[in-house]
Amino acid sequence: MPSNVRARTDPAIETARSVVETGLDSGAVVTIFGECTVEYDGRAASTLGPGDRHVMCKPDGTVLVHTDEGHQPVNWQPPGCTHEVSITDDALVLDSQRDNPDERLVVTFDAVEHVAAFDVTDPEELSLSGTEEDLRQRILAEPSLIEPGFTPLATERETPAGAVDIYGEDGDGRAVVLELKRRRVGPDAVGQLARYVEALQRDLHAETGVRGILVAPSVTDRARSLLAERELEFVALEP
Repeated sequence: MPSNVRARTDPAIETARSVVETGLDSGAVVTIFGECTVEYDGRAASTLGPGDRHVMCKPDGTVLVHTDEGHQPVNWQPPGCTHEVSITDDALVLDSQRDNPDERLVVTFDAVEHVAAFDVTDPEELSLSGTEEDLRQRILAEPSLIEPGFTPLATERETPAGAVDIYGEDGDGRAVVLELKRRRVGPDAVGQLARYVEALQRDLHAETGVRGILVAPSVTDRARSLLAERELEFVALEP
């Protein structure tokens, strides 16, 4: 086995804890497979009962929880999270936390079938054919891609919350903020759009409010729920 890989099959719980802890401390990619429960508490709350799942922890703080279906994780934590691993009642517990906003993901393994830590080196960057600038230019060239009657008025319009990607008006003359993303997005993008809308509404003193539209190829289920809660909109569009 290569020296940059540490792996154990059907390990004792203490051995599994040691592999995970050492891997996290050294900045490795850590994977755990076994029967576990998953608890999430943050913008919402969710629980997954016992089931076989694969958990991956990346050096940037990302955590992904996968089942045997689909390419998207059923639970996840974004980059910037901190992790702790412990043993409680003979179970391996992975506790991932984020401070801003407060989010916590706790994965409890009653049985670990496989655990591994990989010291990954990948100096190459992904070459992308579509960028946010491509998406911006596509919308400016054909505003009706957003909706009939939409008129772009400015790009990178400054607000106290940051620069708005595209600012415009709808067919009824109502102010519209577009936040552009070149790939599938989650709750962070919704929060960013909400801040722009609130800041612009204060600046404009708009009696009818400011519409906020997130433009991206797709959004996660959590993001879609937050958009609805905050009365924001989504348009699916590729760069």
